[in-house]
Parts: sequence; structure tokens; C-alpha cells
Amino acid sequence: MRLIWFFITTAILTLVIGLSGIFLTIFETKKGKILGHCARIWGKCILFFNGIKYSIKGLNNLNPDGNYIFAGNHTSVLDIPLAFSGLPFWLVPIAKIELKKVLVLGWVMQTAGHIWVDRTKRDQALKSIEKAKESLKKKPRSILLFPEGTRTINGQLGQFKKGGLLLSLDSGIPIVPVAFIGTYEMLKKGSLKMTGWEIELRIGKPIDGHNYSNTSRKLLANDVREKVAELLEYSAK
Repeated sequence: MRLIWFFITTAILTLVIGLSGIFLTIFETKKGKILGHCARIWGKCILFFNGIKYSIKGLNNLNPDGNYIFAGNHTSVLDIPLAFSGLPFWLVPIAKIELKKVLVLGWVMQTAGHIWVDRTKRDQALKSIEKAKESLKKKPRSILLFPEGTRTINGQLGQFKKGGLLLSLDSGIPIVPVAFIGTYEMLKKGSLKMTGWEIELRIGKPIDGHNYSNTSRKLLANDVREKVAELLEYSAK
């Protein structure tokens, strides 16, 4: 019953807040920023109406006026509302292109400036990353990235793909490792029930992409993964 309520509230909030944000963008000059604020409200409302308490640790590692590429483990559909709720930035995810076809949601994400990636076609994925670099130069904002590529099925941290992380090399935007704690236990992939009431987002220190090059990009992915793993281990102590 709780899981059904979660999907009902998520659908309603996406429709109401998303369409409201679309309407308000008519009056803004910096297109997408209002929807960024709406996304924060959306995330907070989802957690609130489902009775989910959350905490944020490590926010003091960040400059509130900066832009970042947030890269973390992907364990649950709850990761995204938690990220929007806890990160006070104009935040847009790198999303799979299939979501672009979802009624209302795809329209909202497109207007908000989300970055689409076709994961089934490597050439298209690389072109999407190149477009994202140009977009970030013209309209700086923060990115939410899940380098594993998909949600974990066993709760373990998978290997990180380097694709989206390469945005840092040319854009100069620092990468921030983040760890989603408790979201897997609350609602794992394929589960038919929700358990628990508290989740947490841990934020690490920024990693300067200028310290890497195209020849050391695999090292970048490994380093970011290691920092995320450290945050996960720290939370377990």
C-alpha cells in the first residue's frame, strides 16, 4: 500500500509542479532556472508526503555560488528526489533518452535543460556529451550523474563509466562525489514494498577535472568511484 501511495504522489506532484514550472518559464529570461527551483520543491514534497526523513552531510564542502558535477551511487528511484531536496543548486540530471517520451515528465525535463543520453548507441552518447559541454558553457548549472549507468540490483557499488565525467575536463566544473545512504534498503530495484523511514545524502570534497586529461580519463572514473566508496564506508561505521 505504501509503495502504491508513493507512485501516486510522485505522479500527481510531477504533473502539478511540472506544469506550474512550465507556465512560469514563460516569464523568465534564464530559461530553466525556475524549473530548477520547482525540482527542489518536487523532491521535498515527495519525501514529505511519503513520511521520509532525510539528512544531508558535507554541504559545507561546497561553495553555494558554484556549479558542480555530482557523481554518486545509484541504488533506488529515491536517489533523485533526495538529490533535488538536499542539493541547493540549479541541478539537472543526465537522463536516459527514453524518458523524453514520457508524457509531461519528458516535456518538463526538456524545458529544464536536462541532458539526454542514448545509452544503446555509443556514438550518439558521445555526441550528447559534446552538446552538454557547449550547453554548460552557455548556461552554467550543476549536473547530477550516476556513473554506474543504471541502478544496482544487489546494493553493491558497480564500476564507474567515464563518459559523463568527461564533462569536467572541458567545462572546468569540479566533480563532487556523493553517496546515497539507505535508499536501497528503503526501495530497491524490482521491490514491491517500501521499508524504513530515514535516508541520507553524504557529500564529499570537489575533485578538480583540470588535474586529468583525455589520456587519464579512466583514472578519473576510478578516483571518483573510490571517493564515493569511502563515503559509503564512512556511513556504515
